[in-house]
Amino acid sequence: MNPKVKNILEWIYCIIIAIALALVVRYFIGTPTIVQQRSMYPTLKPNERLILNRIPITFHSDIKRGEIITFEAPSVIQRNSDEVDLANPVAIYDNEPKSIWNKFVYYVLEWGKTSYIKRVIGLPGEHIQIKDDKVYINGEEYNEPYLDSSVKTPQDGPFIDLIVPEGYIFAMGDNRGQSTDCRAFGCIPIDKIEGKVAFRFWPLNKFGNPDKK
Repeated sequence: MNPKVKNILEWIYCIIIAIALALVVRYFIGTPTIVQQRSMYPTLKPNERLILNRIPITFHSDIKRGEIITFEAPSVIQRNSDEVDLANPVAIYDNEPKSIWNKFVYYVLEWGKTSYIKRVIGLPGEHIQIKDDKVYINGEEYNEPYLDSSVKTPQDGPFIDLIVPEGYIFAMGDNRGQSTDCRAFGCIPIDKIEGKVAFRFWPLNKFGNPDKK
């Protein structure tokens, strides 16, 4: 083989391997992300940079209450009370890609995919109630130390009194008055969770766990 052609092919192989490794790390281990909305304010502010830990999702580790997660946005983000079934209070996902290539582009490259960042509140089998601007889990008021004492939880949306189905979680943003979350669209399938927030790396003066003030 011509040495020049061989050298070019070796470079192509190296580039392909590097891209493949980068995609594996990004999809299965961890990836950076940018906060774009104010739904987690003041815990997280727009343009802050985070690292998502995808290892727990890859190995199906338990999701814990209070963790900040990202997940694929539902197809319908605002539901009306007269069209929901509280016996099955789950979010709608009807934009599943059909072909293998489209699935790769959507789930691995994440082109055209919208993600939300929220905090886990309710776990499978739990009774979630939002009343009097407070959150109740299995009939007991839930203390949320990461929120300022002045924060109230409005009864915004039809999903404010429900049992979280098996395989699902109930999540809300910390900025309760300006967060479109499970109150509006229903419980999220655990398999739609993309990762847990590991730490904030930008701005540098806020490096570390975003829940630590």
